[in-house]
Amino acid sequence: MPFCCGCCGDATSRYEYRPIGFPQQPSGFGARHVQTLLLFFALTVAYALRVNLSVAIVAMVDRKAANKDYEEFDWDEETKSVILSSFFWGYVVTQIPAGQLAQRYGPKILLLLSIGVCSMLAVLTPFCAHAGGAKAVIGLRIVQGLSQGFIFPSTHTMLSRWAPASERGRLGTLSYAGAQFGTVIMLAVSGVLASSSMGWPSIFYISGAVGMLWSVAWFFYGSNSPADYRGIAPEEREFIESSFGPQDHSRRIVTPWAAILTSAPMIALTVAHCCHNWGFWTLLTEMPTFMKEVLEMDIKKNALLSSLPYLVMWMLSFVFSPLSDFLINRQYLSRVASRKLFNTIGLWVPMVALLGLAFVPKGSSDLAIVLLTLAVGINSATYLGFQVNHIDLAPNHAGTMMGITNCAANIMSIIAPLIVGQVISDATDPIQWRRVFYIAAGVYFFGNLTFIIFGKADIQPWNEPESPIPRTVSNANETQSPRNANNPDGNNANHSD
Repeated sequence: MPFCCGCCGDATSRYEYRPIGFPQQPSGFGARHVQTLLLFFALTVAYALRVNLSVAIVAMVDRKAANKDYEEFDWDEETKSVILSSFFWGYVVTQIPAGQLAQRYGPKILLLLSIGVCSMLAVLTPFCAHAGGAKAVIGLRIVQGLSQGFIFPSTHTMLSRWAPASERGRLGTLSYAGAQFGTVIMLAVSGVLASSSMGWPSIFYISGAVGMLWSVAWFFYGSNSPADYRGIAPEEREFIESSFGPQDHSRRIVTPWAAILTSAPMIALTVAHCCHNWGFWTLLTEMPTFMKEVLEMDIKKNALLSSLPYLVMWMLSFVFSPLSDFLINRQYLSRVASRKLFNTIGLWVPMVALLGLAFVPKGSSDLAIVLLTLAVGINSATYLGFQVNHIDLAPNHAGTMMGITNCAANIMSIIAPLIVGQVISDATDPIQWRRVFYIAAGVYFFGNLTFIIFGKADIQPWNEPESPIPRTVSNANETQSPRNANNPDGNNANHSD
């Protein structure tokens, strides 16, 4: 008798969860780990290409802050905010189409084109700044955003095909941890590069070159699914595919748009994603300026300390992910309880830190760094909250759903820096920065409260709108022990043979 989680009626079909430990998990480093490692470095490169401008722009508008031999641009705070937000103008446009394209044609080619195009444009940034000023840089960043809009929907589609249910939190977090790793590396080295003999242009040259190298590796070793990966061991493929049931990625699945867009858990997920992005990108894009103007740090120290919160975030992701899988697989928490717990840690702890940061007096740099590190570092818990919730709700449509939520969320990434530009007329005034932190804290509170009230983590009825693929039982291993018959989500649903 096929296993059913007991919580989603007829909606479980191709992506029905199987008992944890069935079939036996292969030992050692497998094909799924190769794909996870490649996704990790994809996100590393993607975020390095996103944040390279955050530190570079400090040197670009003040040559005395870095190498004096390179060009300086006369951009005011409002112009800088527009430049920093322009990436997301293009980024939001391709999100939803990206989910559909990844579902239909596979995520491999989309990731290849996304990183490859964005990397080449990064190399062209110094030339565009020199030749066309702020308008040319804004245009280039918009196109980079358009290309990177394919990354998250494609990554989610990859994970929905490669990450078994029992390892979803771990492999998903390991993949997305690349975002923090790329942020850490770029923020840490960009200050040194800007002050070196190569100047601020080297920030763009080096990050672009690394992206091109990744594209070559992905072309040879990336794969759309276990069925397409020629080097995978049969037992590993069985382990992965049995987690979801039989899959046919060649068959086009009709997207139930009305059901997705009116689903309360999906709306809650979207709100949580939007609120997370508001706070996260406010800090990411504005922290170097805050440290220079309010904390009065030079660009080298600024860049290193700006990277510290993201280093902590990256390290904590490796603490939270196994903890989440442990709590779910041992049935100490249901899947939905775990998602809400970690989402709360990831949004409300930073909320408290931001409120504290609002009252740090000017000159108290040590306390400010501690609170900034806490506000950003603990945010990694959200990767076990809303970030993997798309796959919980509807694995068939995970890429499209990520496209929808990421599109909405990155509208917030556009608005947040623009709001900062309007709120702050004097970047050296800590009172004006206090308002920025108040706004971000309030947004964090609302986002997680919505997720707590309306969020779910079981497969939704609209996951499989067509007739389910019949599953046959052909061996004695389908007979389940009382322990294995329990719902892996921790709901302890009983099943008779």
